[in-house]
Formats: sequence, structure tokens, C-alpha cells
Amino acid sequence: MRFKYETRGIVLSRAPAGEANALIALVTPELGLVRTRAQGVRTSGAKLAAALATFAESDCVLVRGRDTWRIAGAVLKESWAKRLSRAARVRAARVVGLIIRLVAGEAHDTELFAITQEFFEALSELPEAEHEAIEILAALRLLRALGLDAGGIPGENFSPEALAAIRAERKHYVSRINRGLEASGL
Repeated sequence: MRFKYETRGIVLSRAPAGEANALIALVTPELGLVRTRAQGVRTSGAKLAAALATFAESDCVLVRGRDTWRIAGAVLKESWAKRLSRAARVRAARVVGLIIRLVAGEAHDTELFAITQEFFEALSELPEAEHEAIEILAALRLLRALGLDAGGIPGENFSPEALAAIRAERKHYVSRINRGLEASGL
């Protein structure tokens, strides 16, 4: 019998796999980034469909197979896609795209979940005028967590002081993000 892992997870991406299945990139607090398969999630009336939508935060049950992970169950806790404006979803997609591009395979980096969750919370709660600074700070935190940036960051969270520092030195921080991406080889 295979061991079941119960964990909270945020769906970063979802892609079709066959007629009714989906491949899902999930970031979790304990396991980091996990690429998993969900059986029958694309059929009409699928019970797991809402819990495994893009930008959904859910309590998940994962089973480790011989080669891949499989989602055995999920219960939706927060639909970030519904809480975010269209412009905020575009910003979220760019940052999430960074995670997916920069992490080859699975990453057992537990910081990824906290950064992603705090980023979504900041986008949903703070005014749209702050969203560019929020996106820059999230990208910097991700690059540092992945070892692609060693510079200082004005704050560990999305506080007004940290966002003001990002806005004041925007060109410097964007340049650091670009150098980090260049160092990744992508």
C-alpha cells in the first residue's frame, strides 16, 4: 500500500493529459514544487475540478507512484483566481511562470509555498497601484529562494515600507531580476 501525503497546496498550472486527466504543478509547504497527475478531473461534473483549478489553494491528498505523484483527493480552501482582478491574475501568472520555468523537476524548497501564498494575499488585499512593486518583490524573493540572487531585499513581507523601497529603486531591482534570470540560463 502506498503512503498518502496530506498537505495544503496551491495549483500553479494545469494542463490536459489525455481525454479526462490533467497534469498539475502544485506548490506545497512540506514538499515544495510537485508535478502531479489528476485522474478524471476534466470530465463534466468532476468532484475535484474546482479544487484543482489554476490558482486554487486546497487541502490535497497526494500518493507517490513509481514514477510520478497522483492526486487522490482535494478540498478547495481558497480560490485566488476569483479574488484577484484580471490585471492581478496577469501579474500572478508571470510570477508563477517563473517558478515553473526555473524549477526543473521537483523542488523540496519549502519557501516557495510561503512566497506564493503571501504574494496572492498581497495582490488581493492591496490597491492596484502597489501591484507592480508586489510583483517585483515576489520575483526577487523567488530568485533568492532558488539561489539565483544574493542581494538584499527591502523586506521579507509585502509591507508598505518594503513596497516603497521597491518603487524608489525600481530600475535597480528589475536589473537584479534580469541578472538572476540570465544566471539561470533560461
